[in-house]
Amino acid sequence: MAYEVYIDDMLLPLPPEKIPIKYAGQNKTITLINGEEINMIRPPGLAEISLDVVIPQMDYPCAVWEGSIESAEDFLERLKELKEDGSSFEFIVIRDGPGRNNFFDTNMDVTLEDFKVSDDVKEGLDLVVSLSLKEYKSYGTKIMNFVIVEEQAVPAASEPEPERKGEPPAIKSYTVKKGDSLWAIAKKQLGNGSRWQEIYSLNKDKISNPNLIHSGQVLNLP
Repeated sequence: MAYEVYIDDMLLPLPPEKIPIKYAGQNKTITLINGEEINMIRPPGLAEISLDVVIPQMDYPCAVWEGSIESAEDFLERLKELKEDGSSFEFIVIRDGPGRNNFFDTNMDVTLEDFKVSDDVKEGLDLVVSLSLKEYKSYGTKIMNFVIVEEQAVPAASEPEPERKGEPPAIKSYTVKKGDSLWAIAKKQLGNGSRWQEIYSLNKDKISNPNLIHSGQVLNLP
């Protein structure tokens, strides 16, 4: 399989041996009061890419130069510009299978977090650069439009009349209708028929027999 790797608009002359892309997770494990652990699911983190890039200092037949960079020195200068500029750029990996069949490609916006330059004896005169890239997602502030409304007078809320001290509370009453009974009155007026005895106790001066009440009688209610 053939790889073409672009850092911004720079085609790497030699594709790296490995292209590890880590998709970090942000889930958090917490311990409940009973000692049980649970996993708090959170959105995934930004992808992280680590590359060891070899920039040849000699003319290798396998190296591909397209004019985007001309030398190791030129490559380092471009990296410094990307780092100092602080803006995002494209990281592209084009994968070609046997017979030039296109496989899936990688294309994401990234930022250059840091890079390290090594003179490795094993690489001879070639330059080894370790790159650390991080996925970039654009963001922005949301603009909200507000309309200024002139201040309007708010009517004062009416205050409840204070209770008059020393005056007994108003007595509730009920006028007996034809067919009424104390149980029926208690059920209808007090919500519970078994409270008929309370009505009877308040009106003993009017009722001699709780089973005999007459239409038109005015009874006090608890």
